[in-house]
Amino acid sequence: MENKFKYTLDNKRYHTWNYYLNNKFGEKVFKVALNGGFTCPNIDGSRGYGGCTYCLSGSGDFAGNPEHSVPRQFEEVKARMHKKWPKAKYIPYFQANTNTYAPVSVLKEKFEPVLEQDGVVGLSIATRADCLSEDVLSYLTDLSKRTYLMVELGLQTIFDETGERINRCHSYAEFLAGYNELKKRGINTCVHLILGLPGETTEMMIESAKAVAKLEPTCVKLHLLHILKGTKIAKEYESGEFETLTLKEYVNTVVDCLEYFSEETVIQRLTGDGGRDILIAPLWSLKKFVVLNEIDKEMVRRDTYQGVKFKK
Repeated sequence: MENKFKYTLDNKRYHTWNYYLNNKFGEKVFKVALNGGFTCPNIDGSRGYGGCTYCLSGSGDFAGNPEHSVPRQFEEVKARMHKKWPKAKYIPYFQANTNTYAPVSVLKEKFEPVLEQDGVVGLSIATRADCLSEDVLSYLTDLSKRTYLMVELGLQTIFDETGERINRCHSYAEFLAGYNELKKRGINTCVHLILGLPGETTEMMIESAKAVAKLEPTCVKLHLLHILKGTKIAKEYESGEFETLTLKEYVNTVVDCLEYFSEETVIQRLTGDGGRDILIAPLWSLKKFVVLNEIDKEMVRRDTYQGVKFKK
């Protein structure tokens, strides 16, 4: 059947990140993942210790080398990415850990130099909704007036009992408070959800998606839970406390979720990357293009599209 979905360049049935960037900037743009050397409040004892149970290195496995300066990281990661896309512009992406968890003076030391690099068209900052103090919000507002800014918030689930199990150390109410502060300032937001967290049913995952859909964020990332060597969650998995999703379960849940997001919400990610040398499960996730193709096929099979169940 003919694809009538308008927010895609490659015949997808959801609003692709590639379409969004091409439409906004008129050319190929890719994110350059960086490590600003930040920590998290659930690592350093401010809210907890050890970080999220699934996290190995601040969710920045593919970011730059933190021993190098941010401008040097930018050049190194950009060079690797150019092998795939020789002609493109860039959005520096502060990915690892909580990138607003520091005084504004430190944030400026990290963010401002990279904004001056040739070809940079914006900035993306991954953080937590409980790390948005008034002075940080003022700085982010200033940044949003000077460049294209995206603030990415790691929610993962709306269920606080799951949040406690994964050591998230902030509540859904705190997320909503921080999210609303960004929205009222007109700052672009991207909300992260993880499918397959311990103890969560399919219905719970869909409820999280439905709740986030009603917020109408600029973007959403749907991640698959990866079990990585050296993490606390790996011990729970190996002791049989929970099982990971099968490919079929994951694909069906993703499609269920997509139906509830407004067609104007950009889908930045539909799966995730787990390093081949550290991934314990699910091993089917290593075939990323197979996962994406199965999602496409399921949407065609159902003859469904992103947003068919969205209600304001």
